[in-house]
Amino acid sequence: MSWLDPNGDLEDDFEDFDESSIRSRPNPKANRPRTKRRPAHGDALIGRVLGVDRGRYSVMLDEGTADERTITTTRARELRRTPIVTGDRARVVGDTSGTEGTLARIVGIVERTSLLRRSADDTDLVERVIVANADQMLIVVASADPEPRPRLVDRYLVAALDAGIRPLLVVTKTDLADPAPFLAHFEGLDLRVFTSAQEEMPVDEIGAALIGHSTVFVGHSGVGKSTLVNALVPTAGRATGHVNQVTGRGRHTSSSTVSLRYEDSDGATGWVIDTPGVRSFGLGHVDPSNILASFTELAEIAERCPRGCTHLVDASDCALVEAAADGELNPAELARLDSLQRLLQTFADKAEQSQGSSSGR
Repeated sequence: MSWLDPNGDLEDDFEDFDESSIRSRPNPKANRPRTKRRPAHGDALIGRVLGVDRGRYSVMLDEGTADERTITTTRARELRRTPIVTGDRARVVGDTSGTEGTLARIVGIVERTSLLRRSADDTDLVERVIVANADQMLIVVASADPEPRPRLVDRYLVAALDAGIRPLLVVTKTDLADPAPFLAHFEGLDLRVFTSAQEEMPVDEIGAALIGHSTVFVGHSGVGKSTLVNALVPTAGRATGHVNQVTGRGRHTSSSTVSLRYEDSDGATGWVIDTPGVRSFGLGHVDPSNILASFTELAEIAERCPRGCTHLVDASDCALVEAAADGELNPAELARLDSLQRLLQTFADKAEQSQGSSSGR
């Protein structure tokens, strides 16, 4: 087909035009168009995130070498939806000299080996990421002032084992009350326990368990967690508080999560990750099927249960319920079973509520 002019002749009026004659819409900002392609950052350095403060991240580079230094960084725009937490291994570019006033940039996170999370409560599916890449959790409780809470410790254990983290337990203020009744609740568990009085803090014993590990410290406010951290790491300077005599609650002193290096007299090191004290520890993010695994001695009995057993108080043919009724469980195991059933009932209620709200729409 040929183009014709109004007189019917072949159109030759466009022969003087080429692609440079085409008018294009001007770019008002005179900048390059956006692209989804991102630089590879092959020159990025990898460092340990030590802490987070108002959008700035402290990152240690060249850890354990003569060039070890801590720099201040921000996050790249493409990571604005990615949580960056204490313990992360971050890929950093920019000015990594550590000179005062410089600011580098985190452009990526190395795959995590573990991730400790919690939710506000058991019905809240929104996760609060606490720390990354920890391999141990030291649960700190007090024998008295404030009173120990076995149910809260159960929750810590569930969260730790769900994340693949080894739990440890230290009981402080043993000069105020005998910890034996509280510790009886955890008989039968593979749980290493340390006891600590005000004048007899087993710093060396606890420190030996920290060597070669990244250990996250957790505990109720007022149990002496910050005091223990300061004893292990004298330069930590973590604020300590007291227990309200009216409410029996501890006052929050540590307001942020921070990584601190522990070093023994021989120069061996480990990492202490101190976290703010909490009064609740929601497990809304945990798969209920994983909860039983944290109750080791009960899990062995539950192997006799029928498939799909809920292990709740009213469960039929449940080996755990039958063992309790037949006197097979000792007092400590009965207390553990009560904790397990309370947690499982919470998830059962949550599932029932979800189904009810869905059917009512």
